[in-house]
Parts: sequence; C-alpha cells; structure tokens
Amino acid sequence: MAHTEHRTMRRALRREMAGTIGLLTDEHDFTAMRRYRTFTFDDHTTYLQQVEALLRTLAARGTHTTVALFDPVEYAEFCVAGGLEPDAPASRTRFTAEVAATGPAIPYEGQPLDELVPDLVDEAVRQATWEYATTVLARLGACASCGEDIGRAAFAQASRLLTRILDTASPGHRHLVCSVSAPPETLVAVLHADEDPDGTSRIDETEALEFTTVLALGIATHAAGGLVMRTTAPDTTDRVYGWRLRGERLEPLTAGEVFDAYCTDVESGDLVSPESGVDYSAPPDLGDDGPLTGHIH
Repeated sequence: MAHTEHRTMRRALRREMAGTIGLLTDEHDFTAMRRYRTFTFDDHTTYLQQVEALLRTLAARGTHTTVALFDPVEYAEFCVAGGLEPDAPASRTRFTAEVAATGPAIPYEGQPLDELVPDLVDEAVRQATWEYATTVLARLGACASCGEDIGRAAFAQASRLLTRILDTASPGHRHLVCSVSAPPETLVAVLHADEDPDGTSRIDETEALEFTTVLALGIATHAAGGLVMRTTAPDTTDRVYGWRLRGERLEPLTAGEVFDAYCTDVESGDLVSPESGVDYSAPPDLGDDGPLTGHIH
C-alpha cells in the first residue's frame, strides 16, 4: 500500500516538473552537432519528427515544456568556459538549461513544429537585435560638447516619441514597426498596443523596451530609419501611416510615401499589391518632438 502511494506521489511530482528541450532548428546547426559521437541522430528531418513526438507525449502527460534554441557555436564556447566535455549528454543538458533561462525560448502549447520553429527563430532574432542595440548605446559614451550620456538621452527621446505616437493614434489596435539601418544589417522592432476603454494604451513592457531601444539607436547614431503604424478597429477602415527618422526627430511621411513603404517588399524591393479597404495616409501631428535636453551628437 505504501509503495503504491509513493509511486502515485512521484507521478504527481513529475507532472509538476517543468522540462526544457534544446532544438536545432536548421540543417547547418544539426550537421555541426553530428561531430559529437554521443549525438546519435543522422537525419535532421527524422530528428525534428522525434522532437515533435516527444513534445506531444510530454504535453499529454501534463508536463509544461519550454523549447530553447540550441546554437552549436555557443554550446562549444559554453563548454570551454565551464571546462565541460562537449561530447557528453550531461553537458548538452546543462547548456540547454542555461539557454532556457537566458536565451531564446518559447513554451510548447501544442503547436506543430512548422509553426514553433519560425517563432523560435524570430524570438532569437528579436533578442539579438535588442542586445546589439543596447550594447551600441552603452558604448557611445558622453556628448563631447555637453557631457550628456548619448545613449540615455536618445532613449529618453525615443520614449517620448513613442508616447506621443500612441497618444495621437486612432483608437483600436496598433501595430508598429521600427526599422533602423545599422551594420551589418537593418534592425527591426515590432510593438503591439491595444487601447483600454478609458483610452489608456496597453502594451507589452518587453516589446516596448526593445522597440524604444532600437528607435533610440537610430536617434543616437543619426542612422537612416523609419516607423510605420497600422491601426485596426471594429467597423472602421484600417489606417496606415508613418514617419522617417531624421536625426533626433520623426518626419511625417506623405500618403504616397506611406503607400510606397508599405507596398514594397523589404528584401527584394518588388512592389506588393496593396490591400483593399486600407487607408494609406499622412500621420497626425506629433507637435514639438525635439530632444528633451541639449542635443544628441
């Protein structure tokens, strides 16, 4: 009787244990891991199928599982730094736990792997973008003429601009995209905002921080960039408008410029068919959007 009770309790405890799986999302990373003898998979497609089957089994048992992006290069560096044997399952387990706590990871909620993988990659890109922008802002130092910290001043200006944009936007759901040209490639941040009945904007704090940081990088470095916003509300036409980043300010785009920006493929430069029932228009006036204090050089 006591033995049965113990097994029941252990099963209950297992259901309450959260799990983490490190996922090799692409063929290149998978091939890099095959150099380790203890990594026994031979085919990436079969590997992904086995991972998905395991995720479904764990979910059926009531186990909460987080899927983390497994990067072979970072794994090798992790092993060197920690004095670990890389060709060992225990080392991979420790790295996966570390990544789940600090790196790109998303919860498994029953979604198919062909949906989960792009989401995980997007999460990795989003985190890398924020980390890069934060690092650059921190390294800019103080303004030579006024002594003000350039990164902090730019972040304050970006915060003020974002607040004004949300305050002057049409009611409803707002989808904002900020892009800033930065070597070696353009940085992109996305923010979703909803409006409560009292008119207050409701946003995800992490998204807002990342969005503001990317905008601040453009302001601090005077990089080419822009911001586009789409508003959606019941029984109304969707509205799209945007701004061009000019130094420390956002310069309104004309309706034609908004149309061109929204209907052009970012990667290929090809025209994209405009959506029906969408109003491409000039944005509302943000008022005096100059810097809070001094100048950002």
